[in-house]
Amino acid sequence: MIDLCKPAVFNVAHMKRRIPVLVLLLLVAACSCAPVTPPVPPQAVAGAVLSPDGVSIHYTAAGTGSPALVFVHGWSCDGSYWSNQVPAFARSHRVVAVDLGGHGQSGTNRADWTMQTFGSDVAAVVKTLELDPVILIGHSMGGAVIIEAARRLPDRVRALVAVDTLHDVEEVITEEQISAHTAPMREDFKAGAENMVRNMLFDTNAAPALVDQVATDMASAHPEIALSAMENLFRYDAATALETVKAPVRCIDCPLYPVNVEAGSRHATSYRVSIIEGVGHFPMLEDTGAFKRELEKVLRPFSGGDA
Repeated sequence: MIDLCKPAVFNVAHMKRRIPVLVLLLLVAACSCAPVTPPVPPQAVAGAVLSPDGVSIHYTAAGTGSPALVFVHGWSCDGSYWSNQVPAFARSHRVVAVDLGGHGQSGTNRADWTMQTFGSDVAAVVKTLELDPVILIGHSMGGAVIIEAARRLPDRVRALVAVDTLHDVEEVITEEQISAHTAPMREDFKAGAENMVRNMLFDTNAAPALVDQVATDMASAHPEIALSAMENLFRYDAATALETVKAPVRCIDCPLYPVNVEAGSRHATSYRVSIIEGVGHFPMLEDTGAFKRELEKVLRPFSGGDA
């Protein structure tokens, strides 16, 4: 593991090309293929709550113990994509995986799919299940979502864990860049989404079956919902939002993309980054054991362990 705790700009030496960091934020916790994803454990129970705007938000919950862990997916996926981690952490924590509005088994009756409304989805689940204290864990677009959820739960959130996201919170994407990034998916959503996944998210050692499954899953999203979420994510001001969050921020990243630690630290003094070697954008799927160990390490100070 590599720890990046001092203010500096981390540039990955072997990176072949620079990819706008917020593109990576789009690609939320993707699902794993059947050979690597266990079924939802028998002890998990499913439920649903209403978000403030009336959208039904589906979740699964398992285990007992404090603090509760809430896993948040993002763009074009659902809460089941964390199932590699749920059984292990449910042994010592209450673990909840959420389907954000417009994803999985949650409702689709929303006009605009913003990070703020997704954050309200998560907050509604936390409040209904009376989870307190809670640690929010979000992959890719889920990083922006858990910031918004934390803003709505200021006295409950003990920490935020962002998984391969929030790489450069000061990066600004112009409207012209947004149009350029979304154009291929507006023309042919399935082909555009699959191309994005295959060309931007995996190292050369990724399992082909996993790449195929992630590409297929993301490309199966509802195009209008996916494009609305994508555009709203590009416009999201993570830097300003982070300044309003009291909870510590920890990031678990892959080595493929540059991380601007100095920028993160300017807006959250608690911003810390660690790197899992040998994986791409989906560390929880590509190396389940390494990700579990790193998440355990990150959680320990907030779960009664040593800092």
